[in-house]
Amino acid sequence: MRDNPIGIFDSGVGGTSIWREIQKLLPFENTIYLADSKNAPYGEKSKDDILRLSIKNTEVLLKNDCKLVVVACNTATTNAIDYLRKNYDVPFIGIEPAIKPAALQSKTKTVGVLATKGTLASSLFHSTSEIHASGINVIVREGTGLVQLIEEGKVDSQETRKLLLKHVRPMIDEGIDYLVLGCTHYPYLVPILKEILPESVQIIDSGEAVARQTKSILNKNGLLASQRSKAYHRFYTNANIHVLESFVMNGETDYNVSVLDF
Repeated sequence: MRDNPIGIFDSGVGGTSIWREIQKLLPFENTIYLADSKNAPYGEKSKDDILRLSIKNTEVLLKNDCKLVVVACNTATTNAIDYLRKNYDVPFIGIEPAIKPAALQSKTKTVGVLATKGTLASSLFHSTSEIHASGINVIVREGTGLVQLIEEGKVDSQETRKLLLKHVRPMIDEGIDYLVLGCTHYPYLVPILKEILPESVQIIDSGEAVARQTKSILNKNGLLASQRSKAYHRFYTNANIHVLESFVMNGETDYNVSVLDF
């Protein structure tokens, strides 16, 4: 199984930010990525719907012989990963907002979290906040509308800039010195955020930590790929193929983007 692919799924193109970090750290690993864009955003759905979609995505990846599954979606992780781990035999890597490092490093004792409704309402998010952010003023904000704009390929639009400013300005006014990105779509907004935020505010996302955890779990289970000259990367979407292509074009010589009905 060592040369079987790593499976990655998200509610759309956002999880490609996680894929990039994994591919950078583990260049010999084959990957299969599912962008469930026709059902995006997950953050507005019920827990039952999120679980159903997560099961569907997992089973598609397992049919493609994936040796490990990365749930590259904060909302799916917080609402479904416990079930997935109990019911399937492969390792699962989840995504959580990086509250712990922000809380530990904050000098103002005030941090912001920009995430989806589904993530912020989850019991996992609340328990993580209680454990790691005791004594910290955590300002949460639902990034309503941002995922939809990114899924439409409007990352650098004036509409996106205006909406992003509306979401982060209250947190700036509260004196945050760290902004935690609690959705894998949001790292694509970092260039705009750096223009909006004061220089004193640091941005944290989970991408590098997820890649390190993926490597650790593969190594622990004896599943690290044998080294080869070039790994393959397969990307599937059930919506607009051109949007996904625009997020994964990075000079790879062996990658393929296709439409798949799942």
